[in-house]
Amino acid sequence: MNTNVIEVTDLRRVYGGGFEAVRGIGFTVARGEVFALLGTNGAGKTSTVELLEGLARPASGRVRVLGHDPYEERAAVRPRTGVMLQEGGFPSELTVTETARMWAGCVSGARPVGEALATVGLTRRGDVRVKQLSGGERRRLDLALALLGGPEVLFLDEPTTGLDAEGRRDTWELVRALRDAGTTVLLTTHYLEEAENLADRLAILHEGRIATTGTPAEVTAEQPSRISFELPDGYLLGDLPPLDRLGVSGHEVDGTLVRLRTHALQRTATGLLAWAEAAGVELRRLDVRSASLEEAFLGIAERQEAAA
Repeated sequence: MNTNVIEVTDLRRVYGGGFEAVRGIGFTVARGEVFALLGTNGAGKTSTVELLEGLARPASGRVRVLGHDPYEERAAVRPRTGVMLQEGGFPSELTVTETARMWAGCVSGARPVGEALATVGLTRRGDVRVKQLSGGERRRLDLALALLGGPEVLFLDEPTTGLDAEGRRDTWELVRALRDAGTTVLLTTHYLEEAENLADRLAILHEGRIATTGTPAEVTAEQPSRISFELPDGYLLGDLPPLDRLGVSGHEVDGTLVRLRTHALQRTATGLLAWAEAAGVELRRLDVRSASLEEAFLGIAERQEAAA
């Protein structure tokens, strides 16, 4: 059995007037995997997800979800997928329970409404009208309805927008539980911390193309780690061991503050601390940190703009 439940090959989407929002991208998502699509506004994330959901026909290229074309074979795909859009657009006068019951009537093999609401922490809000919900509660309702059919593939478009920190963490735990149970999740998010915590693999889109893809660790490894500290009194940069021997790829000095960039963090930090110990000095304001997904994201955007 093919373990990839989503397969995208040379996918393109063109809007009226000839604007090419998606420019020949390709990727796969394995069964039971969380895959994140990242990108700045206008990068093509939502345009791509809509093609995967079967909401539009691609200009060219190939999409397969669970082995089917999601647009041409919608009847074979839709009952096995769940979709959480950026905006739910539910009738404002219905209560939470009434909305869920209405939606359940449109879903094949819907789970009990109470169970779906309990999953996202809305049990006590069942009698509240949708218009009275907070933005975060509406996002929880969106997620509950996406889960009603027990989907094999779940599309989450900005799932935690409007949620507080606790709600965001609860949603993360739910997504992890769904993945562990075998659900495949394709996620778009502006929260890079969210992608770093949830995604097994990710792709960063820029102007309709995939700039990089891999695990979060693989993507961040392309960026240097950083070490910063204050030079001890009476010491200059030249008093340190040769920076190239420490594995330093770049540096800046701002008064007594030194910032080092390195792709060999352990080697650089060990050499620096060993020198300080031997010299009997303290490196004040010492800060050692690995590259983050945010730095990788911003670095890609900067490189692409510089090359344009």
